[in-house]
Amino acid sequence: MSVLRSLESKLESLFEGVFGRAFRTNVQPVELARKLVKEMDDHRNVSVSRVYVPNEYTIYLAPQDREQFAGYEESLRDELQEYLAEHARREHYVLLTPPKVKFEIDDDLDVGVFGIAVRLVRGARAPQDAPQSELSPGATMVYKAPPPPPEPEPEPEPEPEPVEKVILVVDGARRELDGGRTLTIGRSRDCDIQISDPNVSRRHAEIKETNGGYTLVDLDSTNGVEHAGKQVKTLALEDGTSFTIGSTEIVFSRELG
Repeated sequence: MSVLRSLESKLESLFEGVFGRAFRTNVQPVELARKLVKEMDDHRNVSVSRVYVPNEYTIYLAPQDREQFAGYEESLRDELQEYLAEHARREHYVLLTPPKVKFEIDDDLDVGVFGIAVRLVRGARAPQDAPQSELSPGATMVYKAPPPPPEPEPEPEPEPEPVEKVILVVDGARRELDGGRTLTIGRSRDCDIQISDPNVSRRHAEIKETNGGYTLVDLDSTNGVEHAGKQVKTLALEDGTSFTIGSTEIVFSRELG
């Protein structure tokens, strides 16, 4: 990681936690750093053999923005000054003194808006070709902090897995079966599927589920089970299979819902 990127990471982490979340809705420290180096680049002063840059930077903030980091201002100032010094070293700029950052309040600024004024202050041992000190800061450049990034879109809810329903249609009436157990069909009230048909035995047949498949078994009923015009003792049930017990027609179906 480069030195400047490392310094930016320190600035981004300077206000972590609850304080940081509030701060990032206003002026961000890393945005201050980037605009400071922009001002340094924009105010270069080229001499015969050197490129001089301002060494004094005044940041103007709205009162609410400055309050956001009142307890951290000294740390923030040190980080910004280090950031400026590192940028000057990388670009081979000449600073007459170590860079100095100051904070001021401007009541005319809105929250999230900040200004930067720069000045070149000549030190006691300045080179002969160094520019003269500026008596007052240059024109203040006003910046608006970028809005916070939008909240990520929530992940879509996964589509529910389709659930299979096992249905018996008895004389046109739909009856959903409970899977995982053997179900009895007959005239008795004790049967799982009760059929009021005098030609149906009290316990006429049963439906068994085995490994996801269903089988109809005749329980030695009086009139038996008829399928496709034939009497059967067992019948593998597929979606749409129809059979008759007594005089009642039943259709087996499997549906996804």
